[in-house]
Amino acid sequence: MDILSLLTAPEFFGLVLIPIFIFLARVLDVTLGTIRIIFVSKGFKYLAPIAGFFEVIVWLLAITQIVQNLTNFLNYIAYGAGFAAGTFMGIYIENRIAMGNLSVSILTSKDPRDLIEKLETSGYKTTSIHAMGKKSSVEMIFTVVKRKKLRGVMNIIKNFDPNAFYSIEDVKYLHEIHIPHARHHTRRKLLSVMSRRKGK
Repeated sequence: MDILSLLTAPEFFGLVLIPIFIFLARVLDVTLGTIRIIFVSKGFKYLAPIAGFFEVIVWLLAITQIVQNLTNFLNYIAYGAGFAAGTFMGIYIENRIAMGNLSVSILTSKDPRDLIEKLETSGYKTTSIHAMGKKSSVEMIFTVVKRKKLRGVMNIIKNFDPNAFYSIEDVKYLHEIHIPHARHHTRRKLLSVMSRRKGK
């Protein structure tokens, strides 16, 4: 039997190709489902329905093959494996694209002025308050950052105080946000120069 005859044989199609199709379809639809949930949690009200539409279409294709081939146990294995792989892929993709904003709260017993200055010069707006811990006073600093910029903020905190306590929370909605970018300082200087010229 040649390769073409093997690929077109009903037994090969039912035992191999259909489970592979179910696995890939399940990976795709669960990946879309995970991303859709992330979109909902981030408040992306237009992207979430689009992801949901394609998620359901792909799921229908996969479940149709399951129903039409109930006697093939490999289909069930492929369905479960696709679900697990799709969940992993959805989380991996979300981590790679790093969508949304995060609120970072920092507690330190050190004088926070150097930390605040470093964050401010890096373009992050901060708010600080004086608080009282169980044994001593502490300083609390709050800032909101893009998720993809989190690593840089963590490095600033750790360089300032390796023993600092900090917590990170997702931010769903923001009324106003200031996110630093490469030309932050250049733009600020340009606006300052323009303002002085207008005042002449």
